[in-house]
Amino acid sequence: MNAWREQLKNHVNTLEKLEKFINVTPAEREAILAHKHTRWGTTPYFASLMDKDDPNCPIRKQVIPSMLEFQNELGMEGYLVWKENRSTEEKRPDSIARQYRDRVAFAVTQTCGIYCRHCFRREVTIDKVLKLRLDVDEGLNWIADHPEVRDVLITGGDPLLLNDDEIEYILRRLREIPHIEMIRFGSRLPVVLPQRIDASLMKKLSGYHKVPIWVNTQINHPREITELTARAVYDLTTCGINVGNQAVLLKGINDTVPVFRELHQKLLSIRVRPYYLFYCEAAPGIDHFRTPLEKGSELIRDALRGHTTGLAQPLYVIATNIGKISLLTNDAIVDKNETRYLLKNHDGRFTEMPVIPE
Repeated sequence: MNAWREQLKNHVNTLEKLEKFINVTPAEREAILAHKHTRWGTTPYFASLMDKDDPNCPIRKQVIPSMLEFQNELGMEGYLVWKENRSTEEKRPDSIARQYRDRVAFAVTQTCGIYCRHCFRREVTIDKVLKLRLDVDEGLNWIADHPEVRDVLITGGDPLLLNDDEIEYILRRLREIPHIEMIRFGSRLPVVLPQRIDASLMKKLSGYHKVPIWVNTQINHPREITELTARAVYDLTTCGINVGNQAVLLKGINDTVPVFRELHQKLLSIRVRPYYLFYCEAAPGIDHFRTPLEKGSELIRDALRGHTTGLAQPLYVIATNIGKISLLTNDAIVDKNETRYLLKNHDGRFTEMPVIPE
């Protein structure tokens, strides 16, 4: 069995397995037992990065369930249906999510290498309250029938958990569609399962192609950047693939100036270009991870500008049902009261988001 499958076979998803890596606190134990009907866990490799004795470890907080997830004052019930426009008149397969005319997200699996506690798709991947039928061929046929779609983001779950032949099949089918100009993968595996970027996968991804591949990963804290992740990124770049990072702004994890600066400087040191800083979305059960909306702009200003190269400065955005809205410009927040922001997107449409207190 190859290394990455061995990691999945030994997924750290029970209290007993977790106790091999850390001293579990009573609060963590209570939360794990209380979340018995939901998914949680990560790879042994990523679990090994946890601080054994510190419950505030940024790796632990992304992996281990919390009783705070049962508090949902500001999260939106049915968030994923709203965010991915699943209740509109347009008929699409469950595998296709759409906020833009010319690009779509193509979900090909519901399995992850880590079930991030802050996941915006947690209604599908963690809580399993939203049932989706992810038929790959149905999605490919829909994309082929929509010539306005030029850019496809392959997502999940984590699409790199598919086997090599399945990945090669999806790439071949997409490249056969004349209107597809770009293929992107969204994957945390370079971070939580870097063993997945092996010689066999590299063979499937390599080569000069007129329809290129891009990979965007998610690294939220400098502790996640290891030699194994650096090697996985290098191997992807040798395949001709550019790697970007889409960090999520998380309270208590990366919302201080020193951590934020170190994260973005270390990203460049392993050839990862900071792409997006996402505001933590309004999915249910993750109120405790959200900061005030203005926090990301403040961090980019105070931690990065004038302190490091412009290459290290991500775009700060919030993802909504009308697409990503940049939060670095003054015209995005049209109005604010005690409970709601009124936001305007690139083409003049409006949406609302809850105000998170400091």
